[in-house]
Amino acid sequence: MDARTIDKRRLPSRHVSVGPDRAPHRSYYYAMGLTEEEIARPFIGVVTTWNEAAPCNIALSRQAQAVKVGVKEAGGTPREFTTITVTDGIAMGHQGMKSSLVSREVIADSTELTVRGHCYDAIVGLAGCDKSLPGLMMAMVRLNVPSVFMYGGSILPGKFRGRDVTVIDVFEGVGKHAVGEMSAEDLHELECVACPSAGSCGGQYTANTMACVSEAMGLAIPGSAGAPAPYETRDAYAVASGRQVMELIRRNIRPRDIVTRKALENAAVVVAATGGSTNAALHLPAIAHEAGIRFDLHDVAKIFRRTPYIADLKPGGRYVAKDLFDVGGVPVVMKTLLDGGFLHGDCLTVTGKTIAQNLKGVKFPKDQDVVRPVGRPLSVTGGVVGLKGNLAPQGAIVKVAGMKVLRHVGPARVFDCEEDCFRAVQEGKYKEGDVLVIRYEGPRGGPGMREMLSTTAALYGQGMGEKVALITDGRFSGGTRGFCVGHVGPEAAVGGPIGLLKNGDMITIDAEKGVLSVALTKAELARRRKKWKPRRTDYQSGTLWKYAQLVGDAEKGAVTHPGGARETHCYADL
Repeated sequence: MDARTIDKRRLPSRHVSVGPDRAPHRSYYYAMGLTEEEIARPFIGVVTTWNEAAPCNIALSRQAQAVKVGVKEAGGTPREFTTITVTDGIAMGHQGMKSSLVSREVIADSTELTVRGHCYDAIVGLAGCDKSLPGLMMAMVRLNVPSVFMYGGSILPGKFRGRDVTVIDVFEGVGKHAVGEMSAEDLHELECVACPSAGSCGGQYTANTMACVSEAMGLAIPGSAGAPAPYETRDAYAVASGRQVMELIRRNIRPRDIVTRKALENAAVVVAATGGSTNAALHLPAIAHEAGIRFDLHDVAKIFRRTPYIADLKPGGRYVAKDLFDVGGVPVVMKTLLDGGFLHGDCLTVTGKTIAQNLKGVKFPKDQDVVRPVGRPLSVTGGVVGLKGNLAPQGAIVKVAGMKVLRHVGPARVFDCEEDCFRAVQEGKYKEGDVLVIRYEGPRGGPGMREMLSTTAALYGQGMGEKVALITDGRFSGGTRGFCVGHVGPEAAVGGPIGLLKNGDMITIDAEKGVLSVALTKAELARRRKKWKPRRTDYQSGTLWKYAQLVGDAEKGAVTHPGGARETHCYADL
């Protein structure tokens, strides 16, 4: 593309590069080695969540250089910057996990501020770990400048004594070690081989789930979510993403042209069909919120319920992300869903074409069992289910992919933080049939809505994953399996019913009927509510305090600002 075909006088970067008044601004660009011609081109923000915290992010810097090549080839001037990531695998199981969901907002906010402050005309965003994917997509929709998202890629599967393993096997190994079913030596051997390369966790956990969402929603180039991080083909997708964002500028195609109600519904369908992470029920409403679209947990749950579960992926299934890539990736999943009438084929994507047009040449592979055709699903209901009842008036979510028993009735065993529950599990201080309750871990009460993977993996490692249930106003990792219900709302910190429970209260979880209830009358719940008093957390300053003051309910995505519906201006039009 010839940059001269783009009128920079209508782009945000005119404020820092066009006219005599901007001579001081241009002097900075000359200082960084840019030529007069490069300053005259559109400025493209190339943002990554690169850091050395974990393998999820370590390849993103390399991929950003490939994006910049594509931008330059298409007549743009790339300006690289980074933002934070909190990697769940490292933050899990301790107070650090309170930072995870908060980081989604910081990623979106810091990207917004960088783009606004420097007047970039478009964005290519690359992310690797769980919250960084929705964080960047939220920023793209919020700013509404032409944008292309690209996933950094999954990790290759580890090999442990002849079988594929992921980091979840290590978390579950901790539970096996606690009950004497795995020696310290075997656990050490497992931890050394479980994560053999750069890339995000290999199952259909949150990162891979949201990578699938990026394609299903139309913000990513088709097929770009699939290749593992070490593969050279990922760099080719990065170059293509850089080129394509310039085409979006030329055609003035923006994220809100792509992220419509129908596109969000497509994303929810793909989450359900792949047995994806329950965290999608937080992130899809949050992305919708940026566009001013009402799309909450209940809307997501309705779609989950009517969608067939067709991809046999871990943690509920047998295969990892690389296996899905080997049979054709996300387009194969989407193709059978489209042919079965489960997707809106007329949704626009970053290619400038519709979903149906993108998938026209995709053929469903017959000689594989990673993805089933919609006529022969693993189950007729999606791998994730919404729940509601007197224990969760605002709803809750449970991942049922791979589960055989979908109803559990048992007595509550109540804990007011994850650490207390994890300690009880490690010490065997619970019984088969119990419903473990972890509360005061919601968005406000945590603060930060921690994931409970350490506890759920320990239960599974002890062989109790399907013999007990666990409910929380916090979250679960995409790697969690077993009867684990998260996002229970209203949360305990605001006096929700979960905060009124006592040991021994009988709880019913019915994933077939979509019910989460406790055997207490309205009068008894009202009596207990009168005695309930709010709790003070240990976070009375700093970022977590600030988050607790701003964050809303999980039902609506745990968002921290009024969203697109309250806008009086859009950055892209300034």
